[in-house]
Amino acid sequence: MSEEFVRPGVAGPWPALDHKARRVLGVLIEKAKTTPDAYPLTLNALVTGCNQKSNRDPIMELDEGDVEDTLRQLKMHAIVVKVFGGRSERWRHLLYETWNVDKLELAILGELLLRGPQSEGDLRGRANRMEPFEDLEILRNRIRPLVERNLVVYLTPEDRRGAMLSHGFHDPAELRRLKSHAASAPASVAPAPHVAPPKQDERVGELVSAIESLRADLAALTQRTGSLEQTVAGLSSTLAATQKELAALEQALGA
Repeated sequence: MSEEFVRPGVAGPWPALDHKARRVLGVLIEKAKTTPDAYPLTLNALVTGCNQKSNRDPIMELDEGDVEDTLRQLKMHAIVVKVFGGRSERWRHLLYETWNVDKLELAILGELLLRGPQSEGDLRGRANRMEPFEDLEILRNRIRPLVERNLVVYLTPEDRRGAMLSHGFHDPAELRRLKSHAASAPASVAPAPHVAPPKQDERVGELVSAIESLRADLAALTQRTGSLEQTVAGLSSTLAATQKELAALEQALGA
């Protein structure tokens, strides 16, 4: 992501995001919608989500350092914020405010950040797992204002069958390469008329993220319990010593 950042207006310009920043933001959007009970996300849950094998293109292998560095940059640009919940640090996005979008528009952007360029038909089917898009025309109606604001870009003519589109956070050189590649590819067949149910491995990835969050909460509670046990043991020792002193004093007074 560019080190220079100017808060964009309604239509941008939007900063170019590198692949790690796109993945982190895409995961935050996705998990907020698909596993809200585990959101905001712990660092471990974010790493797991970034490296998830389903609903991702390309597959990535990020470690905690990669994600921490990316979060630090995004936080500097007021795109994400650190919060505390369940005795652990967690992260949430600020994209509704920063990009001034609604929940359907954010679902579209989330899928584009997670998978990059794709056809309208593919995008509709994939975004449906976050927010409902009953048909392709509804999707297009939500895409148009995003295109006007440069948050989404068409890589091929909009009226072409299987029109390809992507998010608006590419740098100019990358965007030129994507448009050139899309223009040389044959027009795809008409998009599927229905949405396939989520695959089993998609649910597994979501459950793994939730489990990681619960493990972090449990570790924090265990640590706090151990601290309380030490405090109780100290108080017990103090009480025992006080009782001995009191007994000795009573004995002395009785004598």
